[in-house]
Amino acid sequence: MSQVQLLEVAPDDGDCRLDRWFKRHFPSVKHGQLEKLLRGGQIRVEGKRAKSSTRLQAGQTVRVPPLDEAARRKSDAVPSRPVSNKEREELRRRVLYRDDWVLGLDKPAGLAVQGGSGQTRHLDGLLEALRFEAPEKPKLVHRLDKDTAGVLLLGRNRLAARRLGDAFRDKTAQKVYWALVAGVPPVARGRLDWPLEKTARPSGEKVGPADDGKAALSFFQVVQSYQKKAAWLILVPMTGRTHQLRVHCAMMGTPILGDGKYGGPAAFPERLKLPPRLMLMAKEIALPHPDDGTTLRITAPTAPHLETAMAQLGLDPERAVAAADRLLAFMEGQQHSPGLAGR
Repeated sequence: MSQVQLLEVAPDDGDCRLDRWFKRHFPSVKHGQLEKLLRGGQIRVEGKRAKSSTRLQAGQTVRVPPLDEAARRKSDAVPSRPVSNKEREELRRRVLYRDDWVLGLDKPAGLAVQGGSGQTRHLDGLLEALRFEAPEKPKLVHRLDKDTAGVLLLGRNRLAARRLGDAFRDKTAQKVYWALVAGVPPVARGRLDWPLEKTARPSGEKVGPADDGKAALSFFQVVQSYQKKAAWLILVPMTGRTHQLRVHCAMMGTPILGDGKYGGPAAFPERLKLPPRLMLMAKEIALPHPDDGTTLRITAPTAPHLETAMAQLGLDPERAVAAADRLLAFMEGQQHSPGLAGR
């Protein structure tokens, strides 16, 4: 028999029903067994009784009672190893913002946020290095793909993590991304409104369009193009679906450069001679501060591989501000309707 586990709800599991959370993390637990454990109060959320329909929030703690070995899923994550002094210093140099509530980090491309199959090094296992003498280590409130660089926020206490998580879930957090794509979109700016769903495949989980999928809305603005071979986009996702921007760009016919998962060979045009890296970064996040509600805006420097590619294509970073203003004006004037719309 296993022991009682107190598991923290991950950012990706926010707003997930408790029964679906169990199906995801303990797939061998049958629905009848789950209901029995809930009725007996053996499963609790934040120390309180719960129902199968209870909506979980990122950062909450779920009490999981002892389960039969057959009903447990062995974690894919490899236990994190001690943080070296070199890693600690390197990570601390990437801090963009810090106060008693929030820590903003410039996550490098290639660093996973959470552990996965065979993943020995991930940010979740390095958080102790970012404690900075606080009573507790910081907590993840959202995530970026392993190969996506840029701004990542951490809550420096449980209340901060919960309020930051609420901002992402309630869509009061605005995220701005930069991307280089293969080809040029059919319009200078537009709205991408295609529902998405995850599907399990032999090669792993993948996201794709589906009429009955979850709503996914993104806005984009072309900043500058390189002939007709590539373009620099500013992207603003209004929802937070897995791989949303990567899928939306591919559906538009302009996959993000370096994104073989969704762009295939088209994401690696030989004529551009660019490094095979994902050309996507979270450039800026703006949201209410968890303490006083004032707007907190954190911007990351351009990721080195993206900066090199932009210089190679002759793209001018000074154009970003005016392009962002045009996109904001477009977003404010838009009405919600499906598909691709723009001008």
